Amino acid sequence: MSRTKICVGCVEENKECECEHENSVKELGLELDHTTCENSSCLHSVINMVGMLIGLGQLSMPYAVENGGWISIFLLISIGVLTTYTSHILGNCLRRNPKSKSYSDLGHSAFGRHGRLIVSVFIYLEIFMALVSYTISLHDNIAAAFPATFGHRNGGHFHAGKLTAVAVAIALPSLWIRDLSSMSFLSSGGILMSAIIFGSVVYTAVFGGVLGDGRIPVLRLGNIPRVSGIYLFGFGGHIVFPNLYTSMKDPSKFTKVSIVSFAMVTALYTALAITGAKMFGPSVNSQITLSLPKHLLVTKIALWATVLTPMTKYALEFAPLAIQLERSLPSTMTDRTKLVARGFVGSALLLVILALALTVPYFGYVLSLTGSLVSVTIAVTLPSAFYLKICWEGMSKFTRVANLGFVVFGCVLGVLGSLDSSKMLAKELIRVHGG
Repeated sequence: MSRTKICVGCVEENKECECEHENSVKELGLELDHTTCENSSCLHSVINMVGMLIGLGQLSMPYAVENGGWISIFLLISIGVLTTYTSHILGNCLRRNPKSKSYSDLGHSAFGRHGRLIVSVFIYLEIFMALVSYTISLHDNIAAAFPATFGHRNGGHFHAGKLTAVAVAIALPSLWIRDLSSMSFLSSGGILMSAIIFGSVVYTAVFGGVLGDGRIPVLRLGNIPRVSGIYLFGFGGHIVFPNLYTSMKDPSKFTKVSIVSFAMVTALYTALAITGAKMFGPSVNSQITLSLPKHLLVTKIALWATVLTPMTKYALEFAPLAIQLERSLPSTMTDRTKLVARGFVGSALLLVILALALTVPYFGYVLSLTGSLVSVTIAVTLPSAFYLKICWEGMSKFTRVANLGFVVFGCVLGVLGSLDSSKMLAKELIRVHGG
């Protein structure tokens, strides 16, 4: 992704920068500037949108198919189509209300201060739960990446949690970095890591000598709410789409960008889901990298890619919280004091996330809970609600009914998925910890 200039002092309010601070402009690896960076081509926008969408969700697509049955692939494709539409209507909302420059702005435009507050809560909740998911993935894959070296030391077991803590400690200093331009290259790594993982699965299917075990039922209806959460997690990039929209040379092509991007991501998810599920069947892990044959070099490469991804994501994911923290500190504090406060808070938060990830190391359930509790709201419910409120006038009756249906669908799916995922997570915790 390209580097883009933003005002650190204004970004968290999601408004156009009108301040005149010296050195207030920093570079960040996302298309976020609203005044000087409206020069993103369609191709560039597609690359950025694909990079925003692809992430941890792809690891669990085969697992989701195994839990939902082969027919759930149609659910995956349907969710891809639905979230493409909600991306499109976000663009319509931005065209109707040009002053809105971000997802939070749309919440304010639609529902006032309370709307901005609700949206902000979901944004920060997604950041927190995503960081927990990243840390669980780090824990699981780092244990698989070093089985020979760290499986036993001095005759005793070297717990994977200790190795995860070491990896998190290595990543901690990145939270103290205030100049995000030094980390902007990390934002382009998502597509590369995804390509490595996808290539590893395809290589294993073709050349790995794995005998296909496609003993998966046609449908497991009772698991659909939980499976929907996993699928939705993979399409929940809508928070940054308004920023991408405002960065385009020709925002009228935003819908075309959305269709191309979501089509590519949906195709990748579908291919990965079918390939992984057919190869490993009922034995597929919640993260496909953990099911690949351990003796293959391509597996080691995939594991390393999965291990490095969370370590490079911490600082970028924490950035919005860090900026808000700095803005909330007294103006009398020096920059150095603010930096120290930011670093300590970030470090403490990451340690809390580490403890939570080690306590609840169940990637599939946590991912499903995140998708059901947060992603469905951000990618389905809120966009349709914004559209109904902002663009009600001139909207056809069919469009109104359809979007009301999407709001209800998102709420129902979110509640059912959250309850199912929470129940399964609680059962697993009770089973493991003997409560």
